[in-house]
Amino acid sequence: MHGMDTMSFSIVVPLYNKALHIERAIRSILEQTVQDFEVIVVNDGSTDHGRDIVTNIHDERIRLIDQPNQGVSVARNRGIEAASHKHIAFLDADDEWLPDYLQMIQVLVDSFP
Repeated sequence: MHGMDTMSFSIVVPLYNKALHIERAIRSILEQTVQDFEVIVVNDGSTDHGRDIVTNIHDERIRLIDQPNQGVSVARNRGIEAASHKHIAFLDADDEWLPDYLQMIQVLVDSFP
């Protein structure tokens, strides 16, 4: 049985020309009530400065993968391949989570394995 305190997440964030929003998205991850995660940002050939914004957020849990533009599905799949944890969550670069999002996911996974 999976205890709630042992659940960790790989969070995959595809990034393509979302410089205006990517910092807000990543900050919403870093502000989660659950802090056991890694963030995998897959830069899908962006031509804006979104990549620089990601590299300027200093948190050892953030990994950046660069690839030529191949579309959001390929970017998500690349993030899944790089994931270290069993539980994978997706966040779009122009979206954000409320602080208890991962906690709610933990409760759901525990309740409905």
